[in-house]
Amino acid sequence: MQDAQRMEELVRLLNHYSNAYYNEDDPEIEDYEYDALMNELKALEAKHPDLVTPASPTQHVGGVRSSAFSPVPHAVRMESLQDAFSFAELEDFAARVKEADPGLRFAVEPKIDGLSVSLEYTNGMFTRGSTRGDGDTGEDITENLRRIRSIPASIDPSIAFLEVRGEVYMPREVFLQLVAKQELNEEKVFKNPRNAAAGSLRQKDPRVTAERQLDIFCFNVQQYDGPEDLISHKQSIDYLKRLGFSTVPSCTLCTTIEEAEEEIRGIGERRYTLPFDIDGAVIKVDELTLRGSLGSTAKFPKWAIAYKYPPEEKQTTVTDIEITVGRTGVLTPTAIFEPVLVAGSVIARATLHNQDFINEKGVNIGDTITIRKAGDIIPEVVTVVSHADPAAGPFRLPDVCPSCGAPVTREEGEAAVRCTNPSCPAQLLRILIHFCSKNAMDMEGLGDSVLEQLVREDLIHTPADLYALRAPDLAALDRLGEKSAQNMLAAIDASRGNDLYRLLFAFGIRHVGEKASKLLAEHFGTLDAIMEAGRDELLEIEGFGGIMADSVVDYFRKPESRELVERLRAAGVNMESQKTTVDDRFAGKTFVLTGTLPTYKRSEAAALIEQYGGTVSGSVSKKTDYLLAGESAGSKLDKANALGVTVLSEDEFNDMIR
Repeated sequence: MQDAQRMEELVRLLNHYSNAYYNEDDPEIEDYEYDALMNELKALEAKHPDLVTPASPTQHVGGVRSSAFSPVPHAVRMESLQDAFSFAELEDFAARVKEADPGLRFAVEPKIDGLSVSLEYTNGMFTRGSTRGDGDTGEDITENLRRIRSIPASIDPSIAFLEVRGEVYMPREVFLQLVAKQELNEEKVFKNPRNAAAGSLRQKDPRVTAERQLDIFCFNVQQYDGPEDLISHKQSIDYLKRLGFSTVPSCTLCTTIEEAEEEIRGIGERRYTLPFDIDGAVIKVDELTLRGSLGSTAKFPKWAIAYKYPPEEKQTTVTDIEITVGRTGVLTPTAIFEPVLVAGSVIARATLHNQDFINEKGVNIGDTITIRKAGDIIPEVVTVVSHADPAAGPFRLPDVCPSCGAPVTREEGEAAVRCTNPSCPAQLLRILIHFCSKNAMDMEGLGDSVLEQLVREDLIHTPADLYALRAPDLAALDRLGEKSAQNMLAAIDASRGNDLYRLLFAFGIRHVGEKASKLLAEHFGTLDAIMEAGRDELLEIEGFGGIMADSVVDYFRKPESRELVERLRAAGVNMESQKTTVDDRFAGKTFVLTGTLPTYKRSEAAALIEQYGGTVSGSVSKKTDYLLAGESAGSKLDKANALGVTVLSEDEFNDMIR
């Protein structure tokens, strides 16, 4: 039966795409493409209800709980919403709910595109936060949520219990800055702000979450035991706002579906002026008691529906394909096309990623293409509408570097084409930008424009030349005076004393990020030891894989790398790990810290543990040896007790280090 085979295929595809979206935070297709497949499956299931299986994505919420975090059972199920793609579907929804109460009102809100979370408050204190997961069970991400400034740590203490549902999101400007940094470092780039927010919130290290500048909008009260009588959704939103929550940016009451549709049109017109992403608008029944009587299906509440805005696509003509060279020599093609207004702004360029992408799309100069903004943010080429010269075939990347003329190569198993010249001028600028960046050598003031001028004036040829700069060199640059020059020189001088791991990260060794650099520095202690280490020695480091080990060996095998090291050594740059170990009494032991300690900050306790050879982890597991617990220890203490992990007070910890 053809329909049965198609249904089976759709279930497989949709579950795969759903897993990539919800659980891997790495969407493979656009929302509207997923929605089209889902609608096709729904139509087939309506035609063949006897063929519907429990595995169908129409029968369950898309996410699952990750084993990296403790489970949180939801007392009130965190449901997803039924999607609508036409006003006719909204009118059908309105007709159904008005059968229960013809006089009901609708609340209309923008649908924030982020990660849905639950916030729980007990006697006014924020005690637990979790993801939606599969709707019934989520992940405990309390410590990460505490890093979001707009989530209040405490509210009115007369409220015995409150559970609030919200959407964590990444502001558009923050997302663009993050993507620019990822592109500079040639890292895997987040596809959209929702993907970035989810990936940032589900980090094992809460400090990473804090760096990502996430925010939240709260949009529903899940449970409430407090002094006020909440009878409507709009009233509950206003109440949350008075308590100090950041609530959904607009909540408009409408008495008819026509009024609701007009508000949805207005939200759609404003969506591109907002500093955050929305992927639709939500219509909810305002009266809370009526919601209870309307109930839910196996997956959706019957009292709400989400209208999804269609993606905006435009056609334009490719006028050129520009090739740039990255820090590690990767050649990146970018399509330049006739400027066109898409999703609220004029765009004229979009990355073509690599030769495989160009081949897949069949893009060449002169072609008419369809473009859109992925996640309404990043321009992307969707398809080729027509070829200027069908016989020409797809554009081919050059055989030589456009910056220096050296041959290019493509390694087996990689999509990237690279310049083979380590002294390539285009690579130099990006190498310097990375070398001076905050998480590397942290040379404040030496930004992109200053470094570009230094390269253009032939003052710098390698990062070691930074340490030979003098005040007149800098003061002579455009828009720089004597004071700015002195500040930059002070930053350069201060960088000589940085820990070894910063220098290792600054080198920009392929596949070796900041965390791996710390592992290298702490394991070997000196740069000389790292340079002489073989692959097998590197693989002895826990968390170090074969690809990273090969990259380290290859990097320090190159004569130019060793020459750079010697010049930096001569300039007085530190090449030893500054991590001090008193003794190894905690060697092989893993600690987890939780709660508020009486005298130590967590960072101070962690530093002590590391000084005695121990390791500090962010989550409790079977491999955890000790949980150092203070006040308000929360779920980590519960999990430690369940696993039989030894729980220490601060006094007991002090006894261990005396």
